[in-house]
Amino acid sequence: MGKIKTARFDAADYLDSEEAIAAYINAALEDGNPDLLIAAIGDVARARGIAKVAADAGLGRESLYKTLAPGSKPRFDTVVKLLQALGVQLTVTPGEAHV
Repeated sequence: MGKIKTARFDAADYLDSEEAIAAYINAALEDGNPDLLIAAIGDVARARGIAKVAADAGLGRESLYKTLAPGSKPRFDTVVKLLQALGVQLTVTPGEAHV
């Protein structure tokens, strides 16, 4: 029996519509893990083109890479700029009450 060849999964390959991008980022938001949200934004940025997203967000490419690095803790205003550059926006809806 021969070796099974697999390809590395890259979410950026599938983020080819506004709907897919919005659903992907919403899923990351619902998880509640800020690192997952930053990773999702990074996937979308790679799908759109890092240089274009950096320019649209008013950031340098190197700054964007640092912002999206694992373990980074970007400022909220930077996250908002990135989401705007990606063509999505945050929306708040009622959730489960925490007592």
